[in-house]
Amino acid sequence: MDDRYSRQILFNPIGESGQNKIRNKHVLVVGCGALGTSNAEFLVRAGIGRLTLVDRDYVEWSNLQRQQLFIEEDARVQMPKAIAAKRALNRINSETEIAAHVMDANAQSLPPLLENVDLIMDASDNFDIRMVINDVSQKFNIPWIYGSCVGSTGMSYTIIPGVTPCLNCLMQGIPLSGATCDTAGIIPPAVGMVTSLQTAEALKILVEDHGALRKGLHTFDLWNNQFYTMEVTKSKRDNCPACGKNPEYSYLKYENMTKAAVLCGRNTVQIRTGGKEADLHRLEKQLSHMKKLNSNPYLLSFEYEEYRLVFFSDGRTLIHGTADIEKAKSIYYRLVG
Repeated sequence: MDDRYSRQILFNPIGESGQNKIRNKHVLVVGCGALGTSNAEFLVRAGIGRLTLVDRDYVEWSNLQRQQLFIEEDARVQMPKAIAAKRALNRINSETEIAAHVMDANAQSLPPLLENVDLIMDASDNFDIRMVINDVSQKFNIPWIYGSCVGSTGMSYTIIPGVTPCLNCLMQGIPLSGATCDTAGIIPPAVGMVTSLQTAEALKILVEDHGALRKGLHTFDLWNNQFYTMEVTKSKRDNCPACGKNPEYSYLKYENMTKAAVLCGRNTVQIRTGGKEADLHRLEKQLSHMKKLNSNPYLLSFEYEEYRLVFFSDGRTLIHGTADIEKAKSIYYRLVG
């Protein structure tokens, strides 16, 4: 065990001092899918002292192509991802203290998990959660590292409260739709590239080498051999509701949360986005390959697997074929991101 981290300690920017800092740090990983399992494994192998995992979903067969901590038995018994990940990580490093939470990451569930957290790793699958993470990060002064990937593309961005522009500065609101793994597919190397970028930044933060942090938003397309880092310093806004001079943390407020409810007497769940209207034209283009796709100026409907989804222009979505809210939310985020 004495030489477990010897190769990492030989790396001068880490050394003995950095390794001791890593051992005493606590990281929260939000999401245990492709990005989450890879980030978590990197951190556990690096010797992180504490790791907290949050995920609402369970392992499915389609996950095994890229979610590297899971095995066939996990998919066969539909093991919750957070639990399956914890079991695998405990076998890799028994010294790391790991807590697994099978729950939805939202404005109510995340704050109680933040005690002594030094860094938040974004491994979520949608911008609702990311904007909540962004507000939580700013409110509690905890750095976080954004990551996303689809197809052969991906991006990563490191957010330090009080220093860098936050995600709200860059996005100025939640994009309602975008390509997802379920609509555009994904190749495993894109996952590996994003998590390598994220975890490299994480190690810099954990050893407190902030001068080495990447300053911009890094994007890539592995299939087309494209790599680009975008300068974003000027994106920081004084009136940003998350990191501006008078922060409101609007995505932590009830009226801006995405809400879901089972419709009485129907095998249907309604999901309502927090004050956001749907761009039906954009959704129609994104989901053009779906079965029985129909649209009019007021709604867009189609079939996905055994479910029927109806998107309304006022931001509501009906998911017919299930009364399980968590299942409905999982389907929703798979398709709209």
